[in-house]
Amino acid sequence: METISYEYGDALYVNLTNRCDCACIFCLRNNGHKGSIYADDLWLEHEPSREEALKDLLSRDLSRYTELVFCGFGEPTYRIDDLLWLVDELKKAVPHLPPVRINTNGHANLIHGRDVTPGLAGRIDVLSISLNGSTPEEYVAVTRPREGAKAWDAMLDFTRSAAQYVPTVMMTIVNKDKTPEEIEACRRMCERLGATLRVREYIPD
Repeated sequence: METISYEYGDALYVNLTNRCDCACIFCLRNNGHKGSIYADDLWLEHEPSREEALKDLLSRDLSRYTELVFCGFGEPTYRIDDLLWLVDELKKAVPHLPPVRINTNGHANLIHGRDVTPGLAGRIDVLSISLNGSTPEEYVAVTRPREGAKAWDAMLDFTRSAAQYVPTVMMTIVNKDKTPEEIEACRRMCERLGATLRVREYIPD
């Protein structure tokens, strides 16, 4: 059975796609994993339709969760239109929908060839964007994006634009092999973009 939604802590996570335009060096996918510490079976044999995903989510008591997080084994904004449709439908059906977060690499505009950020307004409460480096060179080396350095610029532009529409925008880095100076450089960059920095602990495979 495929995992469309899964619990971690007090939050419910939504797994809509395996597709990703990066091959991050720390990603479990690179080691043949089909799951993570969050769930064992996140690899989708087929992407659920928006209707299948809605049915799955409505089968849960959503009021129990502190947050609804779009984050699976792929980049969720590949399905940004379906994702926003789901949020709209859930808001209609659930009187007290918990805050909605997207964990993303920030490449949505690059992927779709248009600015998707205005559509986030009134739907997405929190954006968590993977920064993963203090320079374009480090970013490309760590995340290995399909579009190379172009993806770095796209991610920064997406963050700057999204900050106009989303109440809370965070950028994240993993603390492995990061100097205090590099972390501080990331913090200053985030502030210029209208975001805050969150430093994540490295979780060994």
